[in-house]
Amino acid sequence: MTSAPVTSSSGGGVGDRLRGRTAARWWHGVVAAMSLTGVVWELFATFGRGPADGDSITTTVVHFFSYFTILSNILVGVTCVLLLVDPLRDGRLFRVARLDALLCIAVTGIVYNTVLAGLQELSVAGLVTNLFMHQAGPLLAVVGWLVVGPRPRIDTATIWWSVAAPLAWIVYIFVQGAFSRWYPYPFMDATEIGYPQALLNTGVVAVVFLLLAAGLGWVDRHLRPAPSPEAVGR
Repeated sequence: MTSAPVTSSSGGGVGDRLRGRTAARWWHGVVAAMSLTGVVWELFATFGRGPADGDSITTTVVHFFSYFTILSNILVGVTCVLLLVDPLRDGRLFRVARLDALLCIAVTGIVYNTVLAGLQELSVAGLVTNLFMHQAGPLLAVVGWLVVGPRPRIDTATIWWSVAAPLAWIVYIFVQGAFSRWYPYPFMDATEIGYPQALLNTGVVAVVFLLLAAGLGWVDRHLRPAPSPEAVGR
Protein backbone atom coordinates (compact mmCIF):
# COMPACT_ATOMS: atom_id res chain seq x y z
CA MET A 1 0.00 0.00 0.00
CA THR A 2 1.45 3.39 -0.99
CA SER A 3 0.89 6.70 0.75
CA ALA A 4 -0.44 9.78 -1.00
CA PRO A 5 2.04 12.63 -1.70
CA VAL A 6 2.16 15.33 0.93
CA THR A 7 0.62 18.56 -0.32
CA SER A 8 -0.05 21.97 1.12
CA SER A 9 -3.54 23.37 1.52
CA SER A 10 -3.10 25.24 -1.74
CA GLY A 11 -2.37 22.06 -3.65
CA GLY A 12 1.37 22.53 -4.22
CA GLY A 13 3.59 19.55 -3.37
CA VAL A 14 6.47 19.89 -0.91
CA GLY A 15 8.90 18.94 -3.67
CA ASP A 16 7.53 21.66 -5.96
CA ARG A 17 7.86 24.24 -3.21
CA LEU A 18 11.44 23.25 -2.47
CA ARG A 19 12.40 23.25 -6.15
CA GLY A 20 10.78 26.67 -6.64
CA ARG A 21 12.54 28.14 -3.63
CA THR A 22 15.87 26.66 -4.66
CA ALA A 23 15.61 27.85 -8.26
CA ALA A 24 14.78 31.45 -7.32
CA ARG A 25 17.47 31.68 -4.67
CA TRP A 26 20.15 30.04 -6.79
CA TRP A 27 19.47 32.34 -9.71
CA HIS A 28 19.57 35.49 -7.57
CA GLY A 29 22.68 34.19 -5.84
CA VAL A 30 24.53 33.59 -9.11
CA VAL A 31 23.66 37.05 -10.45
CA ALA A 32 24.70 38.69 -7.16
CA ALA A 33 27.99 36.79 -7.16
CA MET A 34 28.79 37.81 -10.74
CA SER A 35 27.93 41.48 -10.24
CA LEU A 36 29.72 41.96 -6.93
CA THR A 37 32.73 39.86 -7.93
CA GLY A 38 33.11 41.94 -11.06
CA VAL A 39 33.03 45.18 -9.07
CA VAL A 40 35.53 44.00 -6.44
CA TRP A 41 37.84 42.53 -9.07
CA GLU A 42 37.76 45.74 -11.09
CA LEU A 43 38.41 47.82 -7.95
CA PHE A 44 41.54 45.80 -7.16
CA ALA A 45 42.65 46.13 -10.80
CA THR A 46 42.16 49.90 -10.60
CA PHE A 47 44.33 50.15 -7.50
CA GLY A 48 46.86 47.84 -9.15
CA ARG A 49 47.21 50.22 -12.07
CA GLY A 50 47.61 53.13 -9.68
CA PRO A 51 46.16 56.66 -9.97
CA ALA A 52 46.20 58.42 -13.31
CA ASP A 53 48.69 61.23 -13.75
CA GLY A 54 47.92 64.02 -11.30
CA ASP A 55 45.11 62.12 -9.55
CA SER A 56 45.06 61.31 -5.86
CA ILE A 57 43.85 58.04 -4.36
CA THR A 58 40.66 59.83 -3.31
CA THR A 59 40.03 61.06 -6.86
CA THR A 60 40.65 57.56 -8.21
CA VAL A 61 38.07 56.09 -5.82
CA VAL A 62 35.52 58.82 -6.61
CA HIS A 63 35.96 58.27 -10.33
CA PHE A 64 35.64 54.49 -9.92
CA PHE A 65 32.32 54.78 -8.13
CA SER A 66 31.10 57.38 -10.64
CA TYR A 67 30.90 54.87 -13.47
CA PHE A 68 27.33 53.90 -14.34
CA THR A 69 28.51 50.32 -14.87
CA ILE A 70 29.89 50.09 -11.33
CA LEU A 71 26.80 51.61 -9.73
CA SER A 72 24.49 49.39 -11.79
CA ASN A 73 26.32 46.22 -10.81
CA ILE A 74 26.37 47.20 -7.13
CA LEU A 75 22.63 47.83 -7.22
CA VAL A 76 21.99 44.51 -8.96
CA GLY A 77 24.23 42.71 -6.49
CA VAL A 78 22.57 44.21 -3.41
CA THR A 79 18.99 43.65 -4.60
CA CYS A 80 19.79 40.07 -5.64
CA VAL A 81 21.33 39.36 -2.22
CA LEU A 82 18.09 40.57 -0.64
CA LEU A 83 16.11 38.31 -2.99
CA LEU A 84 18.43 35.43 -2.15
CA VAL A 85 17.27 35.81 1.45
CA ASP A 86 13.59 36.31 0.52
CA PRO A 87 12.52 35.62 -3.11
CA LEU A 88 9.15 37.29 -2.43
CA ARG A 89 10.60 40.50 -1.00
CA ASP A 90 8.41 43.55 -1.57
CA GLY A 91 7.97 47.14 -0.42
CA ARG A 92 7.81 50.56 -2.06
CA LEU A 93 11.53 51.31 -1.74
CA PHE A 94 12.54 47.83 -2.78
CA ARG A 95 10.31 47.96 -5.86
CA VAL A 96 12.04 51.13 -7.04
CA ALA A 97 15.51 49.76 -6.25
CA ARG A 98 14.77 46.48 -8.04
CA LEU A 99 13.40 48.19 -11.15
CA ASP A 100 16.36 50.59 -11.17
CA ALA A 101 18.72 47.63 -10.92
CA LEU A 102 17.09 45.89 -13.89
CA LEU A 103 16.91 49.03 -16.02
CA CYS A 104 20.41 50.24 -15.22
CA ILE A 105 22.03 46.87 -15.85
CA ALA A 106 20.08 46.48 -19.10
CA VAL A 107 21.19 49.94 -20.26
CA THR A 108 24.75 49.09 -19.20
CA GLY A 109 24.72 45.99 -21.38
CA ILE A 110 23.09 47.71 -24.34
CA VAL A 111 25.31 50.81 -24.32
CA TYR A 112 28.53 48.90 -23.75
CA ASN A 113 27.93 46.31 -26.45
CA THR A 114 26.68 48.83 -29.03
CA VAL A 115 28.87 51.88 -28.31
CA LEU A 116 31.83 51.15 -26.03
CA ALA A 117 32.95 47.60 -26.83
CA GLY A 118 36.37 47.46 -28.45
CA LEU A 119 37.46 50.96 -27.43
CA GLN A 120 40.01 49.51 -25.01
CA GLU A 121 42.21 46.44 -25.22
CA LEU A 122 41.38 44.16 -22.30
CA SER A 123 43.67 41.94 -20.26
CA VAL A 124 42.63 38.42 -19.29
CA ALA A 125 41.31 39.76 -15.96
CA GLY A 126 39.58 42.54 -17.86
CA LEU A 127 37.84 40.02 -20.09
CA VAL A 128 36.49 38.23 -17.02
CA THR A 129 35.16 41.39 -15.34
CA ASN A 130 33.79 42.52 -18.70
CA LEU A 131 31.89 39.22 -18.99
CA PHE A 132 30.50 39.59 -15.47
CA MET A 133 29.54 43.29 -15.64
CA HIS A 134 28.73 43.97 -19.30
CA GLN A 135 27.65 40.72 -20.92
CA ALA A 136 26.61 37.59 -19.02
CA GLY A 137 25.73 39.49 -15.84
CA PRO A 138 23.21 41.88 -17.45
CA LEU A 139 21.71 39.06 -19.53
CA LEU A 140 21.23 36.77 -16.53
CA ALA A 141 19.81 39.61 -14.42
CA VAL A 142 17.06 40.40 -16.95
CA VAL A 143 16.35 36.77 -17.84
CA GLY A 144 16.23 36.00 -14.12
CA TRP A 145 13.50 38.57 -13.64
CA LEU A 146 11.53 36.92 -16.47
CA VAL A 147 12.00 33.43 -15.01
CA VAL A 148 11.91 33.80 -11.22
CA GLY A 149 10.65 37.36 -10.67
CA PRO A 150 9.60 38.73 -8.35
CA ARG A 151 6.49 39.85 -10.19
CA PRO A 152 4.18 41.76 -10.21
CA ARG A 153 6.08 44.71 -8.77
CA ILE A 154 6.09 47.47 -11.43
CA ASP A 155 3.27 50.00 -11.16
CA THR A 156 3.17 53.52 -12.60
CA ALA A 157 4.55 55.16 -9.45
CA THR A 158 7.47 52.72 -9.41
CA ILE A 159 8.32 53.55 -13.02
CA TRP A 160 8.37 57.30 -12.36
CA TRP A 161 10.40 56.99 -9.16
CA SER A 162 12.90 54.76 -10.96
CA VAL A 163 13.85 57.70 -13.18
CA ALA A 164 15.04 59.82 -10.23
CA ALA A 165 18.36 58.06 -9.54
CA PRO A 166 19.60 57.95 -13.19
CA LEU A 167 18.67 61.62 -13.68
CA ALA A 168 20.55 62.52 -10.49
CA TRP A 169 23.58 60.62 -11.82
CA ILE A 170 23.46 62.49 -15.14
CA VAL A 171 23.28 65.86 -13.36
CA TYR A 172 26.17 64.86 -11.08
CA ILE A 173 28.38 63.81 -14.01
CA PHE A 174 27.89 67.05 -15.94
CA VAL A 175 28.25 69.28 -12.88
CA GLN A 176 31.47 67.65 -11.68
CA GLY A 177 32.72 67.47 -15.27
CA ALA A 178 32.36 71.22 -15.62
CA PHE A 179 34.97 71.60 -12.85
CA SER A 180 37.16 68.52 -13.26
CA ARG A 181 36.86 68.05 -17.04
CA TRP A 182 36.56 64.31 -16.34
CA TYR A 183 33.74 62.23 -17.79
CA PRO A 184 33.34 58.46 -17.40
CA TYR A 185 32.32 57.79 -21.01
CA PRO A 186 33.38 59.30 -24.36
CA PHE A 187 29.78 59.94 -25.48
CA MET A 188 29.31 62.22 -22.42
CA ASP A 189 32.63 64.04 -22.66
CA ALA A 190 31.52 67.65 -23.16
CA THR A 191 35.17 68.77 -23.14
CA GLU A 192 35.90 66.76 -26.28
CA ILE A 193 32.61 66.75 -28.20
CA GLY A 194 30.86 69.84 -26.77
CA TYR A 195 27.78 70.16 -24.60
CA PRO A 196 25.17 69.94 -27.39
CA GLN A 197 26.44 66.58 -28.64
CA ALA A 198 27.10 65.24 -25.13
CA LEU A 199 23.60 66.20 -23.97
CA LEU A 200 22.05 64.74 -27.13
CA ASN A 201 23.91 61.45 -26.65
CA THR A 202 22.89 61.28 -23.01
CA GLY A 203 19.31 62.15 -23.94
CA VAL A 204 19.19 59.16 -26.30
CA VAL A 205 20.30 56.89 -23.45
CA ALA A 206 17.64 58.46 -21.19
CA VAL A 207 14.96 57.75 -23.80
CA VAL A 208 16.13 54.13 -24.02
CA PHE A 209 15.87 53.96 -20.23
CA LEU A 210 12.28 55.24 -20.25
CA LEU A 211 11.26 52.89 -23.07
CA LEU A 212 12.74 49.96 -21.19
CA ALA A 213 10.90 51.01 -18.03
CA ALA A 214 7.60 51.15 -19.91
CA GLY A 215 8.34 47.81 -21.57
CA LEU A 216 9.17 46.08 -18.30
CA GLY A 217 6.00 47.54 -16.79
CA TRP A 218 3.92 46.11 -19.64
CA VAL A 219 5.56 42.70 -19.32
CA ASP A 220 5.13 42.79 -15.53
CA ARG A 221 1.38 43.28 -15.95
CA HIS A 222 0.93 40.53 -18.52
CA LEU A 223 3.14 37.70 -17.29
CA ARG A 224 2.05 35.30 -14.59
CA PRO A 225 3.18 36.18 -11.05
CA ALA A 226 6.59 34.78 -10.18
CA PRO A 227 7.51 33.19 -7.95
CA SER A 228 4.09 32.16 -6.68
CA PRO A 229 3.66 31.98 -2.87
CA GLU A 230 3.23 28.21 -3.18
CA ALA A 231 6.48 27.89 -5.13
CA VAL A 232 8.53 29.30 -2.26
CA GLY A 233 6.67 27.63 0.53
CA ARG A 234 4.62 30.61 1.68
